[in-house]
Amino acid sequence: MRIGRMAPLLAVGVTATLVPTLATTQASAAEPLQRFANQKPAWHRCDASQPAAFQCATIKVPLDYSRPGAKTIKLAISRVKTSVPGKRHGVILFNPGGPGGEGLDMPVMMKDVMPKKVREQYDLVGFDPRGVGRSSPVTCGLTATEQNIEHPYKPETFKHDVKWARTVADKCRAKNGDRLPYITTRNTARDMDVIRGVLGEKKISYLGYSYGTYLGAVYAQMFPERTDRFVLDSSVDPARVWRGMIQVWAEGTEPAFTRWTKWTAQRHRTYKLGDTPAEVRKTFWDLIARADRTPVDDGGEKLTGDDIRAALRPEFFSPKYAAEAVVELKKAADGRAASRRSTAPDDQQGPRRSAASAAQPPADNESVAFWTVVCGDTAAWPRDPEQYRRDAIRDKARYPLYGDFGSNITPCAFWDKPAEPVTAVDNKVGLLTVQNQWDSQTPLVSGLGMHHALKGSRMVYVKGGEGHGVYSVDPRSCADRTINAYLSSGKLPAQDVTCKPGRQSPGVNPGVVPVPRHTPQAPRF
Repeated sequence: MRIGRMAPLLAVGVTATLVPTLATTQASAAEPLQRFANQKPAWHRCDASQPAAFQCATIKVPLDYSRPGAKTIKLAISRVKTSVPGKRHGVILFNPGGPGGEGLDMPVMMKDVMPKKVREQYDLVGFDPRGVGRSSPVTCGLTATEQNIEHPYKPETFKHDVKWARTVADKCRAKNGDRLPYITTRNTARDMDVIRGVLGEKKISYLGYSYGTYLGAVYAQMFPERTDRFVLDSSVDPARVWRGMIQVWAEGTEPAFTRWTKWTAQRHRTYKLGDTPAEVRKTFWDLIARADRTPVDDGGEKLTGDDIRAALRPEFFSPKYAAEAVVELKKAADGRAASRRSTAPDDQQGPRRSAASAAQPPADNESVAFWTVVCGDTAAWPRDPEQYRRDAIRDKARYPLYGDFGSNITPCAFWDKPAEPVTAVDNKVGLLTVQNQWDSQTPLVSGLGMHHALKGSRMVYVKGGEGHGVYSVDPRSCADRTINAYLSSGKLPAQDVTCKPGRQSPGVNPGVVPVPRHTPQAPRF
């Protein structure tokens, strides 16, 4: 997300003692904010099934930071403290992505994958961002159908799409009215600074995946003097927030699809989808046309051609999985038995929930939190439904696989305007960005956009790397070694680093909020 410049009043830090000189108006605002930094959390064991060292607490933060004496909301935080005080450097916060991803259990997850030499230096800190999970979760009472954002453009259904978008916005406004404008990335960054103050730290380190990269970049923009060792893995392009980040899925998928046709043609004996890229392409689009006429039975679920386009879009970034999926769907379309597909990499499978976050938030919380942030962060969303129609028609021609999905209307067309102006991410804070070449959710062009915006950053580029999320997939990889060296020493590489892919882990990357598949939830960054 792009983030607006704060007015002087809102630029005040959480802890006045860490801001040596304050203007008169800032000083007056700092006093009520000070009480949030002075909170003493009641730490307790998160869950009986988890180690005793995994502690949870709840703190309060202002709903509206320009009025810190008014309403407050609850923020759920967690930690695993280092057991080696002599090696302790500070705290490291985590965000798993989203918007809408729960991060409360990340300290336990990351403790198991971070090397000892890194882990010993930090208290590992997690939190559910405001509006998410256990942190005063938002809900709009949306039905399962209303939660589905993947709407292909069709002239005959566009009126229905507009009605859906307006209904979601109206329901959210009615249910959350005064809260919606404040569930934003900017305020989540401010919440991070409250956490810093509560923990008594002058600076924080950070590891954010996907959407979490934008949150980290926003924090660095707002609080550069409190930004320590930051790793942004699989980055959002700040200049494309947020409509452009949905549209970039279509732009990034086309080269991945072309690569897939070449890869699959070279393995015609295995997959029998065509012995030239053109034949493979034709096989796929013939399957789409057939499914539009007669939906394909995918293990009891009827898939239209549009369903298949949406479901396979992320899989084309990992050719093997896409080829296996198309083979199975083709079998089903031909009337041959085909089991329900489960071929995608695990980091693209359904979400997991650990014991720490076992308390279920409202059923629509993840989707609502997604819309609340992407609509509330920026005023760049068009307000005229016809603009979406024109863009969807144009982009379907440009990017046949997903262009109409990416540019079709969303609830943001009818959302209330943001409470704050947008601030460009354009600082020189030194931090590390990490990017796979073939990332489905934050394509390479997006990662490059973040790297260029952060002029003091270094980039670890995994040439040929597949999947959404780099760090912790292979601890022996060049990328992990570079990241761990930075987290251990605080010293950035002298220049950008290009790595070869590590081994492809069959396990879930614990830092990445997985991409929902065939579920009525919003896609995740």
